[in-house]
Order: sequence, then C-alpha cells, then structure tokens
Amino acid sequence: MPNSNAKLHSNHRGGREVSRRELVSRSLQSAQHCLENQDFGTAYAHYLLVLNLAPELKTTVKETFQFTLFKWAEELDSLARVQDLFNCYEQALELYPTDEVICNSMGEHLFRMGFRDEAAGYFHKAVKLNPDFADAKENFYRVANWLVERWHFIMLNDARRNLTYLRAIENAVHSGSKSVLDIGTGTGILSMFAKKAGASFVYACELSKTMYELACDVVAANNMEREIKLLHLKSLDIEIPKHIPERVSLVVTETVDAGLFGEGIVESLIHAWEHLLLQPK
Repeated sequence: MPNSNAKLHSNHRGGREVSRRELVSRSLQSAQHCLENQDFGTAYAHYLLVLNLAPELKTTVKETFQFTLFKWAEELDSLARVQDLFNCYEQALELYPTDEVICNSMGEHLFRMGFRDEAAGYFHKAVKLNPDFADAKENFYRVANWLVERWHFIMLNDARRNLTYLRAIENAVHSGSKSVLDIGTGTGILSMFAKKAGASFVYACELSKTMYELACDVVAANNMEREIKLLHLKSLDIEIPKHIPERVSLVVTETVDAGLFGEGIVESLIHAWEHLLLQPK
C-alpha cells in the first residue's frame, strides 16, 4: 500500500511537470507570435509567465525579454501610463536584479520624466554592476551635471577654506567633542575631517540621493566606510536611537551658501540644537 501511494504521488508530480512544460512552451510560442505582430504588451505578459514558471530559462530569454520590455515601455510612455511603466520595470528588476541594461533604461525613463535624483540612482547602480557600460556612465555623468551644484566644485577646490574647516573641527574634537554629526554632508569631506581628527563616532546625513551615493563612494575610497555612518535622510527626520544612538557633542555643516533659507538650514540647526546635540551643563 505505501508503495502504491508513493507511485501515485510520483505520477501526480510527473503530471504537473508535464503541464508546466506545456504551458511554458505555449507561452513562449504566443510571446513570439505577439512580437511578430508588434503586440508588445501581450508578449511582455507571456514572458512574465514564462519566467515565473521556468526561472531556469532566464538566461535563454534574457535578450528577447529586454527587447519586449523596452518596446512595451515606449508604448506606455507615449500613452502617459507612467505607473504601469514603472510597474513593468519593477517586475523586470525582480526577475533580473543585477541587470545593468534594465537599470539604465529605467533611469532614462525617470530622467525624461523629470525624476533626476531617482534616475541618477539607477544609472549609478548600472555603472556599479558594469563599470565598462559606456551608456550608463554617460547617463550618470549627464544627470550628475544637473544635480551636483557648481558651488560644490568651487568649495572643494578652495584649499584655504578647507584648511579653515579642518582646523576648526580638529580644535573642537581635541577639546572633547568625540561624537560628530555632519548635516548635508555632500561629498563627505567634513565627516572625514572629523574622523581624521580623532572623533570616536561620526554620523553624516544627506538628503540628495545622488550626493548620498557620491559620499558613500568617496568615504569608501578613503577606507572610512566602517567609521562614518552615512544616512540618506533630512536632518529634521533623524531620530534617537533609531538613526543615531545618542545626542552628539558636535554638529558641523557646510550648507551655508546662496540657498541658505531654501535648504532649510536654519530649521535644521534649530532641530539639531534641540534634539541631537548634547546640551552644556
């Protein structure tokens, strides 16, 4: 009797496998037929079914799936079906999370729609996945020109100004300020000054996704990624102990420029004083 049950169970599994293969085969044929008729939306749906039923075919159908996705995305874009377009790319990235071509294409759509910060994130990911991907690198540099304000370059090349910041931070740290919060860290230069000066704990927040990712790269290039905690947050949203364990003894910021009030620096400093900075005894 046990052998009979095992045989029935085996036959049932075998039957399901045959049905799965038949459905996959029919869906592949239907997808190809839809592509020939330029019905990209239906073809895309068939490929989604295939890839969910037979993930072992991911490599085999990858290029055709990409082509179908991009063609369908163009149609959705022309019809202003923005949410459907984004949903398709999210589905595609769930199936191919390390595909630099899909990441780059998603970034291009976001950039054209005006979501430049988000686009930069996808271009950056594509370059990370494939440093030799010329299109992604060009796109990332292009969007960076939109997002990285010119005064960043001017300030970073102002040796006299940087030395003044460095000395001020060193004096504060040597006077006992061992925990530091850098508001609007940009490239992370003040955070690195604080760490090199001997601060035990350094936290840095940056609202711009592009600048946050740039800071991560700069900090990592200087072998400080384990010593400086970078937060992709507005300083007003920092909570203790959720984001930092306790109040800090020093706050530094470099956001005082022509956009003083636009950047909300006054509110940020008031918030830091009231909630994030150790109060004098």
